[in-house]
Amino acid sequence: MTKSPVTLDTIRQAQRQLRGHVVRTPLVAAPALSEMTGVDVRLKLENLQLTGAFKARGALIRLISLPSEARRAGVIAVSAGNHAQGVARHAGRLGIPATIVMPQGTPLTKIQRTEALGAAVVKRGESYSEAEEFALALAAEKGLTMVHPFDDPLVIAGQGTIGLEILEDCPEVDAVIVPIGGGGLISGIATAIAAEKPQVMVDGVQAYTYAGMSGAISGFGGAIGGATLAEGIAVKKPGKLTRSICEALVRDIYTVRETDIERGVEILFSAHKQIAEGAGAAPLAALLANHARFAGKTVVLVVSGGNIDPALLATILMRGLAREGRLTRLRIGIPDQPGALAGVARVIGEAGANIVEVHHQRLFLDVSVKMTELDVLVETMGFDHVADLVEALGAAGFPARVLSSNAQAAG
Repeated sequence: MTKSPVTLDTIRQAQRQLRGHVVRTPLVAAPALSEMTGVDVRLKLENLQLTGAFKARGALIRLISLPSEARRAGVIAVSAGNHAQGVARHAGRLGIPATIVMPQGTPLTKIQRTEALGAAVVKRGESYSEAEEFALALAAEKGLTMVHPFDDPLVIAGQGTIGLEILEDCPEVDAVIVPIGGGGLISGIATAIAAEKPQVMVDGVQAYTYAGMSGAISGFGGAIGGATLAEGIAVKKPGKLTRSICEALVRDIYTVRETDIERGVEILFSAHKQIAEGAGAAPLAALLANHARFAGKTVVLVVSGGNIDPALLATILMRGLAREGRLTRLRIGIPDQPGALAGVARVIGEAGANIVEVHHQRLFLDVSVKMTELDVLVETMGFDHVADLVEALGAAGFPARVLSSNAQAAG
């Protein structure tokens, strides 16, 4: 690798410049995750930044580097989320006009948050690349400075301050796992750690659907594009600078499936009451899949952001309850006569379960005209409890079977 423009000195300078302007986020122990994995797990909580993600660091360092003429002209950025809010917040603080170009499908809540921070939002293109093409043309036309989300030495230096904070707060660290999209976050962290404590391993993690960095470095044949819960790292092509840094300083890059990312979000909330977006939960997903490799070590997971839609988080948590057998849908056969429904409710209550929903089905053609079926969503204490409930219903004359996706585990 040629000499990188990102050095320990530039990161230390960025650390001084950020002091008092961004949150110096805590690094906390994660005892439940440690017990689950056999690893001493710590969490670097960038989800506690005022904008909800680490991006504010690099954005501020890039903005304060601008000469007065460029500040007056304004800046432009392309983002559908965290980078947009980081640029908008600090541009507003510094009195710099900011335009954010977002793809057409960007959720309304993200547009509203960005506009609330004072930036002008322009929606163009169906994808990030189309939005970027428009932004570059607009920047040239109006003399705006492009603030790149990852492939910029100053942006990388700003993100690298997280690495310095990890070493300050956890000098015993053996490994750090960092999410990778375009590579700005891991490039900064890896540069800081390699300069200060090169024996510490820095590993990356990507969503399987956006394995751009591992594909560029090792030729991994994962998918490039598609739906992902980890939209914060849904980058098809990494930067040239970030790729060169990752090739030199990153030990391994893991890829994780959507179900693993979803479980990471659910576990961080249920075990440690931390709200993480998909990208922020990806390091935990990687650790859960590879924990034997880190046995006995102290591992820091960088929870890069917490900007997840509340409705999506609620769905993930409900699906987590279903995976654990604590939320189960049963189909129960009952005679079509008065009092039968009350009898089912009594059996369920006596078994210690709680009814959440009931759907009464009379029109199924495969059911006797003298019978009907209930689809009942119940809260239980786990798979053993579900099995006991099914047995109790059957003994009372109400044959039942599990409909939910955990049927096999419950049976």
